[in-house]
Amino acid sequence: MKLDGATVVVVGMARSGVAAAGLLSEQGAKVRRVDQKPGDGVLPQVEESFRGADLVVLSPGVPADVDVAAQARARGVPVIGDLELASWFLRGEIIGITGSNGKTTTTALTGHILKASGIAAQVGGNIGTPPCSLVKTSRAGQWNVLELSSFQLETTETFRAKIGSALNVTPDHLDRHYTFENYAEMKARLFTRQRAGDFAVLNADDPVCQSYAWRGTGKPIWFSSSGTVSPGAFVDRDWILLDGAPLMKTGEIPLRGMHNVENVMAAAAVARLAGASHDQIRAAVMTFSGVEHRLEFVRELEGVKWYNDSKATNVDAALKAIAAFDGGLWIILGGKDKNGDYAPLAAALQAKARGALLIGAAAGKIKAQLRGAVPLIESETIAGAVREARARARPGDTVLLAPACASFDQFENYEHRGRVFKQLVRELA
Repeated sequence: MKLDGATVVVVGMARSGVAAAGLLSEQGAKVRRVDQKPGDGVLPQVEESFRGADLVVLSPGVPADVDVAAQARARGVPVIGDLELASWFLRGEIIGITGSNGKTTTTALTGHILKASGIAAQVGGNIGTPPCSLVKTSRAGQWNVLELSSFQLETTETFRAKIGSALNVTPDHLDRHYTFENYAEMKARLFTRQRAGDFAVLNADDPVCQSYAWRGTGKPIWFSSSGTVSPGAFVDRDWILLDGAPLMKTGEIPLRGMHNVENVMAAAAVARLAGASHDQIRAAVMTFSGVEHRLEFVRELEGVKWYNDSKATNVDAALKAIAAFDGGLWIILGGKDKNGDYAPLAAALQAKARGALLIGAAAGKIKAQLRGAVPLIESETIAGAVREARARARPGDTVLLAPACASFDQFENYEHRGRVFKQLVRELA
């Protein structure tokens, strides 16, 4: 689409929307900035703001079926997202990584491996730098390593990744996508436009990920923690094998939990396709320190260890966090409900936890669904939960923030929630 002189409405003025508006202006478009909170050159999100638009660009936080977008489509106006817009201008090939859980760690690790291996790469997407902000620094011969959410993939039309990866697909964001089938379909969009010569790195142990192998014409590359796969990566006793050759021992991975072994296998398979050697991959993995808010060790105080996994924003992520510990857990649960089912947490809590500290808007629902599993302590806020955990935990115990919920009832985002938690823990006497 010719953007020079076109009237383009950008909806949502958070980081991604601001970056999209900037890119459009650089391309000569006449940009209207729209948000639910107007002011300072930002128009209200009402139908009048969309009149005469040639194109509408939605930020990831704006649902694709929002009324003003539906009305624009009815008038024949194209409606896309910021990822689609960025892909029109990004130079170099794209690596796209999605999944319900683990995609931030895997994206950061993939970028770390490539850079440590001397392979040109930049990292962004749903992690850190918005896609449109990567356009200026992109160049031919460089990999654009993108973490991709269902919100971003939902509004793509021509976007294509040279290498796409799906780590796992479990129920999440059902408050936005309504059904699990719709949510899984959004993830599938990463693969539907792949063609011969492209690659789909998929979790062989996840039936939804398996189904993505036939959605495009990219070549499937597998990873598995439970069986032998080829081509790809799998665990054989205490070794990871990649393309049939030993890569590294699982004990050499500096991250906790079997889910991080799976993340390493996915990142290794992607990095190998992008040109990294086995030795380079192993060395880079061993120097990867992890990502903030993902099973992040905060401190040990009087024999009690405190961990921040604020990124555990759904039940499956919380289950993976619980599985990374041997027991003695005091787990902080709650926040904004995403139409989740918390009952699957019961067995894991009975096996590993001494109690659960409930916070936020979802506390009542969680209490009703987990009643009888472990002691449930209504704490209302993060500060309340930290106080309760400090009073109850004994030497050898672990306090784990793994909320299984979004953060927007009490915080700006999961990063804000995690940083508040860490500050409270560090201030404990």
